[in-house]
Amino acid sequence: MENLKKTRQEIDEIDKKLLQLLNMRAEKVKKISDLKKEKKLPSFDPSRERKIVSKLIRKNTGPLKAEDIEAIMDFIFKIYRSMFRPIKVAYFGPEGTFTQQAALKQFGQKAEYIPCRTIDSVFREVEQGRAEYGVVPVENSIEGSVTHTLDMFIDSSLKITSEILLDVHHFLLSTEDSIKKIKKVFSHPQPISQCWNWLTVHLPEVEIVEAESTAGAVQMARGEKASAAIGSIMSASLYQMNVLAENIEDYTGNITRFLVIGNEFSGKTERDQTSIILSIKDRVGALQDILKHFTESKINLTRIESRPSKKKAWDYLFFLDFIGHRQDKKVKNVLAKLEKESVFLKVLGSYPVREKNET
Repeated sequence: MENLKKTRQEIDEIDKKLLQLLNMRAEKVKKISDLKKEKKLPSFDPSRERKIVSKLIRKNTGPLKAEDIEAIMDFIFKIYRSMFRPIKVAYFGPEGTFTQQAALKQFGQKAEYIPCRTIDSVFREVEQGRAEYGVVPVENSIEGSVTHTLDMFIDSSLKITSEILLDVHHFLLSTEDSIKKIKKVFSHPQPISQCWNWLTVHLPEVEIVEAESTAGAVQMARGEKASAAIGSIMSASLYQMNVLAENIEDYTGNITRFLVIGNEFSGKTERDQTSIILSIKDRVGALQDILKHFTESKINLTRIESRPSKKKAWDYLFFLDFIGHRQDKKVKNVLAKLEKESVFLKVLGSYPVREKNET
């Protein structure tokens, strides 16, 4: 018992030193915040945060693991980031959506949040300066791309500053107390698709009604008897709904990728990803010629998506993600070649890669 008491006293002393250091860090953060405000620099710097974490992981000798360092620093960043100048963040809402969960995961509780009914509205809030950043969904590991988000980048001047990966779990929510009473289910089209097999087995006779968002679906179900909604656990708490079934998604590993959009490009880190849009010339082999530049430069192309340009029939734009930063020498060389061979080329952003185990 004496050893236990002594060790606890030692921990108390360490905690006192931690508190002093955390307050010292807060003073430095305030100085940085004031300088950024004076020089009109962006308050959120994902590349700087990534560099800090990478450096600490390299210097770590244990017993803390790399993921422990990641989690601790992520929590610290969220607290300090909005301590002296709260960041205004628009997100695809209303409250209780998975996009809000993603925004909270990135910016924490201290940020000021603006829920938006549509993805267009998120872009507009940032473009018009009412929000510093926006959070929008871009793709799901099961259902694929959120095409409306991709389309918004065509004409917008906003940049991708960061990405967020979120493990998605769906819950059947209702004011009813039994699944046997459910006659109608509301949800956004993507969760409906992601839970289709479960619905077919457990609620084969119910009416399925699409909603603008999962949170909107919960609000609709809340106002109608014998109905339920597919939504998040956050929505259950927020709208005081009963959870009739948990984790009803058909497949494990259901991850949604969200983008943080802002007015500035992100700086370079040790591992970045770049997103671009391009329109190629209408000739045989044009796409193949574009893609070969990545192979020849040994640049890992992680995603390619085509979308109609909406300017003329059968005219397409291509969205590409690849590993590397726009300031990297070999990326610069490839972008220069692409610009010569494309009708239109736009760099959407270069930003730190989020690994799948960071969800």
